Amino acid sequence: MSDLATNGDTTGPTTSSNGIDLKTTPPWEVRKLIREQTYRTGTSGVSRGYVQANLVMLPSEYSADFKEFCAANRGPLPLLFASKEGQYDAPPLTGEHPSDIRTDIPSYNVVENGVPTKKVNSLAEYEDEVKDFCFFYLGCSFSFDQILLSAGVPLRNLDKGKSNVAMYKTNWKCFPVGCFDDCYQIVSMRPMPTDCVQAAYDATHPLTTVHGAPVHIGNPAILGISDIKEVQYGDSVHLEPGDVPVFWSCGVTGLEALKSLGIPLGFTHSPGCMFISDRPSIQGVSKAALDPRDQPMVVWLSEDPPLASSLSRASEDALEQLETVCSDDPGKRKIGDLIIPGDLMKSALCLSHAGSVAIITGFPCHSDLEVPFETDGPLGAIALAKFLQSLGTKVTLIVSSLAGFDKSMKAVLCDLQKKGLLKELPDIVLYPPVGSPASDLKTALGFLMADEDLSRPRFDCILSIEYPGKTAAGRYHTMHAKDITHLVTDMDILFEAAQKIPGIFTTAVSDSGNELGMGKVRDKTEKVINNGGIIASCVAADFIVGGGVANWGGYALCCALSLLRCDIIHDRYRRRGLGYPITSEEKDKLRNALPDWEKEEAVLKVLYDHQFHDSFAVDNEMAIDGMDFHEIHVPKLKQLLGCIGV
Repeated sequence: MSDLATNGDTTGPTTSSNGIDLKTTPPWEVRKLIREQTYRTGTSGVSRGYVQANLVMLPSEYSADFKEFCAANRGPLPLLFASKEGQYDAPPLTGEHPSDIRTDIPSYNVVENGVPTKKVNSLAEYEDEVKDFCFFYLGCSFSFDQILLSAGVPLRNLDKGKSNVAMYKTNWKCFPVGCFDDCYQIVSMRPMPTDCVQAAYDATHPLTTVHGAPVHIGNPAILGISDIKEVQYGDSVHLEPGDVPVFWSCGVTGLEALKSLGIPLGFTHSPGCMFISDRPSIQGVSKAALDPRDQPMVVWLSEDPPLASSLSRASEDALEQLETVCSDDPGKRKIGDLIIPGDLMKSALCLSHAGSVAIITGFPCHSDLEVPFETDGPLGAIALAKFLQSLGTKVTLIVSSLAGFDKSMKAVLCDLQKKGLLKELPDIVLYPPVGSPASDLKTALGFLMADEDLSRPRFDCILSIEYPGKTAAGRYHTMHAKDITHLVTDMDILFEAAQKIPGIFTTAVSDSGNELGMGKVRDKTEKVINNGGIIASCVAADFIVGGGVANWGGYALCCALSLLRCDIIHDRYRRRGLGYPITSEEKDKLRNALPDWEKEEAVLKVLYDHQFHDSFAVDNEMAIDGMDFHEIHVPKLKQLLGCIGV
């Protein structure tokens, strides 16, 4: 056993048998102990307050690609220093105390032909081989251990006397560069109480040279981690009651990159055994001192399983304003009483993370007409579908065959594409599948899963825009309490099934309380909405986006998604620290994809061409919910766009 092994200190192997406190020992002294091979343990908690570094060591012929690979994946691979060929010291990291990378970390991984074959305590036996190597020093999250502790965040691995954190291989593929084209990100995990997560985010957000803020908070299944107790690297860390897992990008991603390369010989540090530099860690910045655009906010999206996202304070404020503007109530329906503050932001965050979104629309309020559907739901649904497609999100419209809605909607979309108002047709999927009962939970679950696997949902989000919601009596009604049950397919069952599938979020976009998903505010609907006791929906969505008219909710979500994609804090979190930030050209494309009054007027005319009608003024082709398009809807759309500075 090393002379500096753990002697009962519960804060990890950071106190020697002869009383040397490694927590406060200067880095150059610890490197000397490592060089002398009297300390060979992990470096978590050692020389607290100083930057630690991961290492990737490879032949110089691969160094240019790897340097660019680091620049393209700054979350897991924040480059502190890249040596010249055969350079063993790191002057920017050690100053007046020389170092030798061949001897100055406790343990090295030897990687041969893409496979880690053994661990060694120095590279002495490879002296000839490493003469033409380059050495990459990458920031390590151990560097901010002391900063987290000072912020009141417990570090469970140190509490339990463990020298390392838990590390996992994720399903997030790094941005490919040159020969590094098949590498998946590694993350480290630190469990902590829920009320410490914001403090942890604040403390690490400025520390971009040592991984910065977390890249995922909560549900590990989203990362492809099926069992959090099964680590790929490091030590399994126990979650205390009330803890949530918080994940940071990890420099062991460099080992995965070297493995994917498959070259005859390369080296990395052994996970948890870092190079300790003489550079002090940068302390966090007070939130009060930050520009609101650089002030991070953690937003919880669900409790079970726990899941959070992040954005800037500036965007949070803008989304609050957007929600208020959207819920303006010129029709005096008391929609404002049904708003749940913050739900628009949460819905938009979920949509921003989604790879696949399903949209349900089609309210048959004119039961006496051959085509009984009103315009505001499809108008908002089409605008949102178009914008989601511009983000690269797969969009599916789930449609009913009752009253021929599937055929009517497909005809509308094809016409829009022909007129240049829609670039790409979304998938149009019929529910229920032919021969299956709509209201059967098994049918709904099978529809929402890939290969009947609960861990593989078909959609990340399901959103309804102006679709009838089932009452407690199992009926469907218009706002005026007209029974339209015979024209409505039970889509409520899809929202109920989604509650049983982890990873699917549901949103109701509504201008009253009788639509799908509004069961979340059923009690309020029954109290404040006209005919509420008859028409109130009983099935709840996760989030409600309320608008004076339903299409306003669709427009508001487009604006929110544009804002989030341009938000530096959210964009990094959404990308998991991989790839590059959004460019000016990409921002311009987003602005062009936003709804504007001319495009919306053209879409509205196409809907009328296909016999969709206003719910109040059947013969007025330029009205939506009884309100003139130019007098009411155009100013409102401009006001919504103004909330995001467009």
